[in-house]
Amino acid sequence: MRTQSPRSPDASTVRALLPPGVAILNEPETVWAAMLDGWSAQQLARNLSLSTIVSRRRLAERFRDFAEEYPWAWTVEQVDHFFMELRALRGGSRSTVLGYQNALRMFLGYLTDPTYGWGELCWERFGTHPAQVFHEWNTARHVQDAIGEPGKRPYTRNELEDLFDCADERVVRIRRAGSKGWIPAFRIATLMKTAYAWGLRRNEVRMLDLVDLASNPQARQFNDLGIVYVRHGKAMRGSPPKRRAVLTLPEFAWAVECIEEWLTEVRPLFVAPLATMLWPSERGHGASPIAADSVSRAFNEVKREAGLDDTLDFHSLRRSYVTHLVEIGYDAFFIQQQVGHEHASTTSIYTGLSPDYRARVVNDAIARMAHATTTDSPKEN
Repeated sequence: MRTQSPRSPDASTVRALLPPGVAILNEPETVWAAMLDGWSAQQLARNLSLSTIVSRRRLAERFRDFAEEYPWAWTVEQVDHFFMELRALRGGSRSTVLGYQNALRMFLGYLTDPTYGWGELCWERFGTHPAQVFHEWNTARHVQDAIGEPGKRPYTRNELEDLFDCADERVVRIRRAGSKGWIPAFRIATLMKTAYAWGLRRNEVRMLDLVDLASNPQARQFNDLGIVYVRHGKAMRGSPPKRRAVLTLPEFAWAVECIEEWLTEVRPLFVAPLATMLWPSERGHGASPIAADSVSRAFNEVKREAGLDDTLDFHSLRRSYVTHLVEIGYDAFFIQQQVGHEHASTTSIYTGLSPDYRARVVNDAIARMAHATTTDSPKEN
């Protein structure tokens, strides 16, 4: 899983991609290629995965081929026709439409950002400039409230990447705009990753205190984040909150780096020195934790911007944790202890194994059967 710093990306500029004074034969195509390279560099500087960068680049190329125009000539009508064909003729799902629109919106956001200079260059060379043609009134985000199928489920790995990428990109975008809102955006991005990487419920993660983070003598590579002590676990009726210790697993070492960055570089910017809440609210100099409603509201904003199904809620991060531990091969009882379930049957409800995993299980079973048949068959004299 990828993570990302709130620092502005050190992406290639127009001057670096198209040095002044250099003769260009096919000017529009050369500028177009430089735009794609610049956008790829920007995303790479944000530590996004190569697969995400490649898929987004291909989508931009696909839209350019459909529009038969370069970005400085794209229109809202072309947006309408592209997505009408995607839905009506190609059977694209609502979540696919939202994901595509979000990616193309970010591409045009990059091109229209004066920091990179594409608007000025296009105006000098073509007498026009790129404009944002993806708005609230012509995208699928607000067409209807519910876009998913009924029933709760875990995120797929690609959906998790989209969710965390979107959360990270919001931090960079808000900070570059000069707003202090990038700190709360960084807080919710890190909180979401923490909930997934340790399989925590919303209340469990928001109530974490600095004293709940401890080292694990058996896993010193995680420094002071080898164990997360949950003191506000879901309680039985009439009982106090359940406590448990969640071990940090090697597969989630990236989340340790996220929290360390939050603790050392971002959190000190808006809390009093003696505040101990891991995710402090803006009120009272960080003496109280972030409110549950604030977590849900900020999370839903990120999820909608990422174009994900409404059935994928905050608790789906915990479902994903359980599912992925099963797929990795962790012992069922160990998983049950990690998430604090009283009964193994509860843990099984959380599991939504991917088709690829189920296919591997079937293939392994067939291979074992074939091997057993070969081994047990009588040898010919």
